Amino acid sequence: MAKEFQVTYDCADPGALAAFWAEALGYRLAPPPAGFPDWTAALTAWGVPPENHNDRSAITDPDGRGPRVFFQKVPEGKTVKNRVHLDVRAAPGRTGDERMAVLEQEAARLEALGAKRQYRLDPDGIDEGIIVMEDPEGNEFCLD
Repeated sequence: MAKEFQVTYDCADPGALAAFWAEALGYRLAPPPAGFPDWTAALTAWGVPPENHNDRSAITDPDGRGPRVFFQKVPEGKTVKNRVHLDVRAAPGRTGDERMAVLEQEAARLEALGAKRQYRLDPDGIDEGIIVMEDPEGNEFCLD
């Protein structure tokens, strides 16, 4: 039986990174628990000090298909290349110039949200072509 899983990011600013990835993936911020109008009210009611309100955040797939993505604040910054990364499937089924045009459009949209382009690999007969990016905290991901 397959297990349910979530993807977890260690980061400096969980709220900002959650907002970026929600836009990038078409996800939504996880709603507050029942009975609370927002997360600030819930955290305050639970006695969480205001300086810790941004220690965690999560996003979910509105269609319920993709995994939950969780963001947790850690004191250290990112220092090396990710060993695991996300491939954002922006152009499935497309090939050649059409594929790369779609990837370029998505790269521009994500750059406007704070992502940075690392490099582009054009189609070469073996690989279909990708654009390698970094999220606002430097975590690598591919537009595929």
